Amino acid sequence: MPIKISRSLLISLGLVLLTGCSSPEEDSVSTASGAYNTELDMTEIMSLVLEPASDILWSSGGWVLDASGYEELYPTTDDGWAYVRSQAAIVVESGNMLALPGRAEDNDAWMIYSQGLSEAGVLAMEAAAAQDQEAFFQAGAQLYSVCTACHQAYNPDILNRFDEAAD
Repeated sequence: MPIKISRSLLISLGLVLLTGCSSPEEDSVSTASGAYNTELDMTEIMSLVLEPASDILWSSGGWVLDASGYEELYPTTDDGWAYVRSQAAIVVESGNMLALPGRAEDNDAWMIYSQGLSEAGVLAMEAAAAQDQEAFFQAGAQLYSVCTACHQAYNPDILNRFDEAAD
């Protein structure tokens, strides 16, 4: 005795089977919520990762006027702009790195400063990609503001060391 199966039943059965075979959708946050290597302490992150990248951005934007004359600091070649863009990307990811569990000092101002750091890095990346000197300078100023505010809140002694070095 032949069994009659309707076309809609076959389509429904096929969809159920396909859904069961596909991999479940995973939220990117839950996927990334594994263990992080946070072996570098804050001093190492600052001195080995963030400060060198930030210093390159600051020394590549603006101008100097002294007894020797006027000098613009902006990159003058496509490669130069690409280089400062890559350093800005390090700043972006440094903000993310500082917000990782095990590194974040708190879930309040620290996270705001970390996000601000990343945002300043994105602005610098965009300005470098466009080779926009004024926008690059402003991104550097925003980066400086975020760094200074964070240091005032979490490591005020470092600001005093810079003041003493300038004297």
